[in-house]
Amino acid sequence: MSDKSTVPPAAGPAAEPPLRRSLSLTLLTLYGLGVTIGAGIFVLVGKISGIAGVHAPLAFVVAATLAGLSALSFAELSARFPESAGEAAYVREGLRSRPLAFAAGLMVAFVGIVSSAAIVNGFVGYLAALVAFDPALTLAFAAATVVGITVIAAMGIGSSVAVAAVLSVAEIGALVAVIAAAVYGDGPGVLAPSASVVPAVSPPDMAAWLGVMSGAVLAFFAFIGFEDIVNVAEETRDAERTVPRAIFLTLLFTVILYVAVTVVADAVADPAELAASDAPLVLVFERASGLSGRPIALVAVLAVLNGALIQIIMASRVLYGMARRGLLPAGLGRVDPRSRTPLIATAVVGGLLLAFALALPVVALARVTTFVALTIFILVNASLVGLRWRERAVGGAPVAGRRRLPLAVPCLGVAVCAALLFFQAWEAVWG
Repeated sequence: MSDKSTVPPAAGPAAEPPLRRSLSLTLLTLYGLGVTIGAGIFVLVGKISGIAGVHAPLAFVVAATLAGLSALSFAELSARFPESAGEAAYVREGLRSRPLAFAAGLMVAFVGIVSSAAIVNGFVGYLAALVAFDPALTLAFAAATVVGITVIAAMGIGSSVAVAAVLSVAEIGALVAVIAAAVYGDGPGVLAPSASVVPAVSPPDMAAWLGVMSGAVLAFFAFIGFEDIVNVAEETRDAERTVPRAIFLTLLFTVILYVAVTVVADAVADPAELAASDAPLVLVFERASGLSGRPIALVAVLAVLNGALIQIIMASRVLYGMARRGLLPAGLGRVDPRSRTPLIATAVVGGLLLAFALALPVVALARVTTFVALTIFILVNASLVGLRWRERAVGGAPVAGRRRLPLAVPCLGVAVCAALLFFQAWEAVWG
């Protein structure tokens, strides 16, 4: 297959070997699902239920709709500029600003690192459902785990994404098992709903809508992951076509799974109960099926680690791409000739991940991640608007065979992300 979509780095050592193109549509979609599912449903479903109550499924739908606008912009831009450090490249081309491109790239890497820290923190609750241990040993084990997944990320994109793909399939299987247990198990399920399910299908009042929007802001974190796909474009075959398709498939499968799991979770357990649980899906499975939730806890542990692995891969590629364009020290752009991975960038990301994971709780990490991610989405949508306006000003025609979004889509993406950002700030100040 031709690598005509390769965009050579704008700066950096000419002798450095290129990254290896080995990712197909299937692997890339599983890559996106692995980071999105691991970051969201296993860690935050209980917290979002505690905020939005029985309307938690609606909060996920709202979050998916809002994220979808930016996903469309990412898809078009990834076809135009299939590069590592994609967001930095989009901002550089669209807004013609090197400082903003530098800031966008650093924010993307920051989101990956902080998201991974949230995921590692979330994994502790599920690990506790498997074995009893001293809290001090938990921190030591978490540190060893971060080191382990950093080593896997450094092994090479083919092997590390293959590991992620296998774990992603296991995650999806666990979620299907939770849904099946709630529907067909001995406990209350969606085929015989308990009273707690009925309000979920009734129109929410104003107070409930505030809960839905607050839950949607947190649920937005659960959809962060689709945009990570653009940062492995230089390691993807036929990236101009494969990357946009993987973005759409990731978002579609994710929202279906999230809504289904949240509906059955609210059918089986009270929202306050879910919010108080460190392993909410284990609680749902045990109550619905009458069986031990240890297998679900085991898969959840693997899921959150999978999400952290993928975020390390993504963040290291962002640092690599920025270094190759002269935005960061050149050492971060060095590629190991055997593994064809940016080893120094990967080690830096792993070290920062460990520091954040040991310092902050999961909800605080999720909210920080959402705030920064919304800022990135605003910049990316604005970049597409800037490109379109310049093309219109010079009378440029679309490239043959390349579809273009209506200009209203990125404009709406900017407005929606800005509104969510304002809502999150308002909520933080006024509660």
